[in-house]
Amino acid sequence: MKTLDPFYLIVGHVSRIELLVPHGVNLVQLRIKDQPEDEIRRQIARARDFCAVHRAQLVVNDYWQAALDLRCGFVHLGQEDMDDADFAALRRAGVRFGLSTHDEAELDRALSLDPAYVALGPVYPTLLKKMKWGPQGLDRVRAWKKAAGGTPLVGIGGLTLDRLPGVFAAGADSAAVVTDIQQADDPEARCRDWIATTREYLR
Repeated sequence: MKTLDPFYLIVGHVSRIELLVPHGVNLVQLRIKDQPEDEIRRQIARARDFCAVHRAQLVVNDYWQAALDLRCGFVHLGQEDMDDADFAALRRAGVRFGLSTHDEAELDRALSLDPAYVALGPVYPTLLKKMKWGPQGLDRVRAWKKAAGGTPLVGIGGLTLDRLPGVFAAGADSAAVVTDIQQADDPEARCRDWIATTREYLR
């Protein structure tokens, strides 16, 4: 049975990993955008080593080849990234992968690859980036969980602590959080709140 921590932090720079992971984060994705290759690899390597010290699972977004080269154990791929990814190489290296999904066809494709998890989003409206999909809603979360079976389901997009109970009740196994922490007046305190709240669902 695959399992996943209920709190899934997503950050855009390794410095945020160094700020937030020591508060007790177990699962964190490094989502680097618009940086040169050497900077991407520098951040991934630094994040890999920092997470190892703190016993946190690092997930590298998009850059699967760099993750392979730098011996990271987990990547996240969007639908476009899946077209180019060498899944055979990832499997040979023992690298787990999570996959983004937004509609039934994408979900079927993702599940056929036996991922470590599938992500559904945006569950709620999100301000972080423009997306061609509207909010999926909790009914969609329920349908995805039914289809995913034993594969963990990550809910992402517009999640807040107030919305968390509904997301978990609908079947999500993990809540991916970006904006609610990124834009908080005190990101460290907000991160601790998320950790404490999601841990309640493990009891």
